[in-house]
Amino acid sequence: MRETSEPHPVVEAEHFVVEESGRCDGDNQLWLQCWRDQHTDFHQSEVNPLLSRFWPSLKLAHGSRVFVPLCGKSLDMIWLAQQGHEVLGIELSPVAVEDFFRENGLHPAKTQLGEFTLWNDGRLSILCGDYFALSRSDIGHFDTVYDRAALTALPENIRSHYVAQLQRLVSDTAMVFLLTVEDAAENATMTQANGVDEEIKALYLAGFEIDLTYVESVFEPDPESPGLPPRRAEYKVYRLTSNSGKT
Repeated sequence: MRETSEPHPVVEAEHFVVEESGRCDGDNQLWLQCWRDQHTDFHQSEVNPLLSRFWPSLKLAHGSRVFVPLCGKSLDMIWLAQQGHEVLGIELSPVAVEDFFRENGLHPAKTQLGEFTLWNDGRLSILCGDYFALSRSDIGHFDTVYDRAALTALPENIRSHYVAQLQRLVSDTAMVFLLTVEDAAENATMTQANGVDEEIKALYLAGFEIDLTYVESVFEPDPESPGLPPRRAEYKVYRLTSNSGKT
């Protein structure tokens, strides 16, 4: 599975510790500095087209709550709120949170909730703080998780802890709407490339039922090796539902 160019604090940290609770403590100052220096080329200036294309098929009720981990200042949250959802993001950088509300002409109220700061304007809320420090009581019940780049922004050795934390936060009835970009393995057949990624299986299969709903193959130039032939990338849409309590 391809790692995105959107880093999370622990991606570039030289040292980190994973506690038994699943919380990751690392050199988050690197991520905070990235936002202070406005090194945010990873930010998408438009709503993700797979989101707007496939989200309506979920047929969620008006007012459904959507949780967006590691949200940055994603415009996808604006789109989700426009669909009538109550949107809650979690983001470490206060610069990213402030930019999100300012750039979208919003005027949030701020409330201190323990070690988090809640920014809220209407249907849009962002908790500013560490995702790995969240508990269910911090976010309450939500119906759907939207993950466009949270999982793939993390290094491979942290992704299992990200998923474990998500399982602690998600209710038995919630769905995860997961978008990934996966490089086709060398010599992989189209059938293999279009199947559920092995890393996705390893991360989610114990706690979720995995439904791969869409695959689009795109040949893209490798920005790190411009002289090489284009590589094939698979843009995929997954729907994950908790299998807790199922036999």
